[in-house]
Amino acid sequence: MTYASLPTGYDVVVLGGGVAGCVLAARLSEDPGRSVCLVEAGPDYGPRPADWPEKVRNSRALPRDDVWERHTAFYRIRARVLGGSSCINGAWNTWGSHADHAEWTEAGGERWSAAALEPYRSRAVERMGLRTVPDHELSPWASAALAAARELGYGEVDMGRPGGPGYGRPLINSVDGLRWNAAFAYLDPATRSRPNLTVLDGALVDRLSVRGGRVLGAHIVREGRPVTLTADTYVLASGTFGSPGVLLRSGIGPAAHLRDIGVRCELDLPGVGANLSDQPGVFVPLAPTDDLNKALAAKEAAGELYVSRMLVRAAGPSCPDGAWDLHLLPTAGPPLFGGLPPGQYEAGISAFLMKPASRGHVRLRSADPLEPPEIDPAFLTDPAGRDLATLRAGLEKVDQLAQALRTLASPSDGAPVRGLSDAGLRERVGTYWHPVGTCAMGPGEDPRAVVDGQGSVHGVRGLRVVDASILPTVPAANTQLPVLAVAEMLADTLRH
Repeated sequence: MTYASLPTGYDVVVLGGGVAGCVLAARLSEDPGRSVCLVEAGPDYGPRPADWPEKVRNSRALPRDDVWERHTAFYRIRARVLGGSSCINGAWNTWGSHADHAEWTEAGGERWSAAALEPYRSRAVERMGLRTVPDHELSPWASAALAAARELGYGEVDMGRPGGPGYGRPLINSVDGLRWNAAFAYLDPATRSRPNLTVLDGALVDRLSVRGGRVLGAHIVREGRPVTLTADTYVLASGTFGSPGVLLRSGIGPAAHLRDIGVRCELDLPGVGANLSDQPGVFVPLAPTDDLNKALAAKEAAGELYVSRMLVRAAGPSCPDGAWDLHLLPTAGPPLFGGLPPGQYEAGISAFLMKPASRGHVRLRSADPLEPPEIDPAFLTDPAGRDLATLRAGLEKVDQLAQALRTLASPSDGAPVRGLSDAGLRERVGTYWHPVGTCAMGPGEDPRAVVDGQGSVHGVRGLRVVDASILPTVPAANTQLPVLAVAEMLADTLRH
């Protein structure tokens, strides 16, 4: 669509074409009487998967071309492409615990319970074509890790449903190496052919015009020119880093911070950009035996080498009964960062903290939408030290699992973890890439809350946020499936 032919008035404008945005655009445009515009800053490679870059389609790797910032801090990586994080992640889908839903229900009401979300979880599983990892995609390392977990006393669990601690295989949106992203699943050719749906790629969201508690327009930049879109309802789906940025540029957020960046305060909402929660972890490297390297090389030559295809849910010392707050993730394959000589592979086990107490923030350096935000994940900084204690417990469980796998890999001389100081652990920390919480859901009387249980922004009519940023706490899971289900659920509240 050319700039000259671009209509500007719609019933619904969805600002952000990631996982949640694709769901919203597809579901809301099912009503032929409702006009929907989906706005995405990155490229749209079209309705045919074959036309998309091979790197994006390949689920055996983590592509880093279509991202907001190249060569940046690891925790800042975020997708800039239609389909969002489903185009660059590991295509893994797991589900959280009943304890997660209890937290969400307290913040947003009964529609957030496990039982109420179940139909939407099932709907997302079906639409995304999620399936359990097949046997032929298990490397010798993954198969051995499954057996080792069983020997250590973990029970087998369904990773795609609520349950308890245990081991198993995730659900994947991948078929024979093809990453089936949210754009493929929700914006298929039939959906895209709807005359009431407009998809605008290469369109940067600047800000919203807000006056008198109502949004008057959404300002975007497309083809180098400013455009104002108007709608009855505006839905922010720009992600945990992007959605608070748009609100702040629009004058919605902490008054003092808005004053610092020269933005007029339209609504003092202290929770915007606060409460950032991500899942930190530490990788424990192991040295593969020659036999394991040869087996991995054979798997790679056959085009069936996946770095990780199983995980263990484990409980730390502060975990509620029946829940888990750790993922133990054995991996073996080409290194995520750097390289190794042909025939050599990286092996190890990570401990990821799934329910961190620490909270960081997202703030703006200026009102310029092109300037990257200030992001502080504040990993392992909670004053009580619970996160450090849980992570250390996870590393002890990693040692147990590594001992059970010692015939395939031995402790590495490169970077020992046992005995590290708190500062040393913080230096080694990485992330699972599951940030949430910066537009947190909660009741209107809670000064930290940004939206209610339907995603409506407190104090602003006609404006909702629907993405991972509204989750007040991170689930004990990879966040893709929960976000898909939440978007399905909140799309229903917009349709009726």
